[in-house]
Amino acid sequence: MSDPQRPLDTVSTKAPEPLPAQSLCHSCDPETLDFDHTGELADLDDVMGQERALEALRFGIGMLHEGYNLFVLGSTGLGRRTLVNRLLRETAAGREVPADWCYVNDFDTPHRPRALRLPAGRGQELRRDMHQLTEDVITALVAAFQSEAYRAQAQEIHDELKDRDEKAFGELREKAEKRNVALLRTPGGYTLAPTHRGEILDADEFEKLSAKDQQAIETAVEELKQDLRQLIAQIPRWQREGRERHKQLDLQVSGATVDQQFEDLYQKYRDLPEVLRFFEAVRRDLLENAEQIRSLGEDSGGGPNPAGQAARQLTRYQVNVLVDHAQSTGAPVFYEDNPTYQNLVGRVEHTVQHGTLVTDFTLIKSGALARANGGYLVIDAERLLRHHFAWEALKRALRARELRVESLETMLSIASTTTLEPAPIPLDLKVVLVGGRLLYYLLQRYDPEFGRLFKIAADFSEDIPRDEDTTSRYARLIGMQQRSGGLRPFKRAAVARVIDQAARQVEDGERLSLHMGSLDDLLREADYYAGQDDAAQVDGIHVQHAIDAAIRRLSRIREQVQESIRRGIQRVELEGERVGQVNGLSVISLGEFSFGRPSRITATARLGAGKVIDIEREVKLGGAIHSKGVLILSSYLSWRFSGDHPLSLAASLTFEQSYGPVEGDSASVAELCALLSALANAPLRQSLAVTGSVDQHGLVQAVGGVNDKIEGFFDVCAAGGLDGSHGVIIPASNRPHLMLRRDVVEAARKGLFQVYAIDHVDQASALLSGLPAGAPDAQGRWPKQSLNGRVQARLAELARLRQAYSSREDSHANE
Repeated sequence: MSDPQRPLDTVSTKAPEPLPAQSLCHSCDPETLDFDHTGELADLDDVMGQERALEALRFGIGMLHEGYNLFVLGSTGLGRRTLVNRLLRETAAGREVPADWCYVNDFDTPHRPRALRLPAGRGQELRRDMHQLTEDVITALVAAFQSEAYRAQAQEIHDELKDRDEKAFGELREKAEKRNVALLRTPGGYTLAPTHRGEILDADEFEKLSAKDQQAIETAVEELKQDLRQLIAQIPRWQREGRERHKQLDLQVSGATVDQQFEDLYQKYRDLPEVLRFFEAVRRDLLENAEQIRSLGEDSGGGPNPAGQAARQLTRYQVNVLVDHAQSTGAPVFYEDNPTYQNLVGRVEHTVQHGTLVTDFTLIKSGALARANGGYLVIDAERLLRHHFAWEALKRALRARELRVESLETMLSIASTTTLEPAPIPLDLKVVLVGGRLLYYLLQRYDPEFGRLFKIAADFSEDIPRDEDTTSRYARLIGMQQRSGGLRPFKRAAVARVIDQAARQVEDGERLSLHMGSLDDLLREADYYAGQDDAAQVDGIHVQHAIDAAIRRLSRIREQVQESIRRGIQRVELEGERVGQVNGLSVISLGEFSFGRPSRITATARLGAGKVIDIEREVKLGGAIHSKGVLILSSYLSWRFSGDHPLSLAASLTFEQSYGPVEGDSASVAELCALLSALANAPLRQSLAVTGSVDQHGLVQAVGGVNDKIEGFFDVCAAGGLDGSHGVIIPASNRPHLMLRRDVVEAARKGLFQVYAIDHVDQASALLSGLPAGAPDAQGRWPKQSLNGRVQARLAELARLRQAYSSREDSHANE
């Protein structure tokens, strides 16, 4: 037989005494604080309790190699973003202001705009200069082509062509006249006609001429026709020469005009080769389209600034400043609150022209990656992953170390409109993701690229150990937050109450919460109530008022639950004794508010095959952890009482009037006590409630929410009237976590309510049943009058009955 005493060598199985009232709340004594109010306290020199995270942040920010982006872990309200922002801005202030980035037209491939990198502040300067250049070129071209010098040169070319034309036809005319032929201009061109003595002959008159004269004239006409055809054939060439001379004149005038406008710009931007190449491309395009530009200027008509109106139509010469650092000091620190794909990468907008969507490089808009380039980008990780394609876009940019402004429609190949392929922009930035721990570990587990891109984890602590030093520093933290928030000074009684609440928040009397959001809320609300009392300083009563008011705002559901218990709708017995029934405790969490609620746990036991049925699990209301706890009960019974015979019972356990999921193992001690009661037929006190987890050897383990559970049962008991018999049994390992309300502590001090701390289930069963747990002898037999002895006897009886039934069935089978 196994030795059921071995695990209990150092554990008492006697019913414990109630915990002293002073141990029910690890409160801060105001007298131990060496100041009168927070106005006397200096600010903290460093960040309290976040040394590990601070070290990681500084390392990650200072590490300039690829992949050393940061993921900041922790729950909301720890001050993660505040600290990250402060460190980033301190670092960014000492760094160089990054370059401006602009997009300009590529005149060879307009659908692929060029990216220009300029020193900080010069992007807007270039944009203004190019706009002014366009206006000046339009004005200068219009003036140049309307000048007397241009007109004179153009007229000279025209006159030369005209003179050549007239001279050629004049010579042909003279030649024709000498041979009695006239060269005539008609609407259809030129024609030749016979003459005699200077008079043009008609057909009849020509017939009257002698045959010799007719023959001479006909021969002359044929020869002159040939000369005329040759002359007319030269006219297009002369016209082309004229147009070419006009074109050369226009080009000469345009070139001189345009070059004059560029002189200052070439000098101003001589240190930027990329800009000079852009100027050269603009110059070529201006010369090629000078006539169109001049016509545009002439057609603009009147108005205060016709050249400006015309210039706005010539978007191809504009500069789209994507990122402007003219007003920046140091590197940028940018927080993207809505990290959609377009807000991260940027977008290419479209306009409607004649019912069609069109675009150009001036409609390229920057995203967070471009704005943070050269600095730091902070993103909420959960929001980032919530938006489709945003996470993949961020990883792609970090991998390639370049930014491609690509519309989502183009990326998904669903766009049927004109689009662009802007040149990529080199990326040099540090990305800081802020998120929860679960999200971080999920990304580590399921995204193989995550670890290579985000190599630094800055894990923020949720709390710190509570000792004399940290209490003193926490008081300074309260003073610092009070001053930064512009609040009234806090008296030391108020500071002590805030410190107590910080311990209650983490459910541990030996630790203090680092949740800065909750701390700031409490300080502001306490300050409000001090203002309501016209107090110059915040006192402890104002802090308590703020705590009570916050609970009241969220406690409607709790009051309804307690009312249903008080009215008997939810049945909870608080007096008397019952076999196989015990009050268990659970916690209901409603967002930021949680409260404890008692529930009846019942058990039945009968002859069976050794199975303990979890009714919650059978109907799929029990979670995996709760089901595990019930299986442990069966293992405990077998180990302790059925070492030499099979466990021959069929037991069932349930939470009465439970209509929702049940999870967790914190009720396993209560369930085991109910089961032992059913087996031993020993009634249990209903004035006590139990919480705690149990292992296979009956050792009791710590659970969560112990303060809410105790207070929940206390409130129900207090509503019915406390008589000194009521109390709660908790694991001894939960004693450091006790931070109970003052009314609970006061009731314990008066002996009206007790809290018992246990290490073993025997202690709980002894308290509940009034029977000693007993101790086994050398053969493993328990005293008959002990609770364990009665359980052992009942299980042995069930085993004999099972054996008897089995023998009877075997004999029937043999017959």
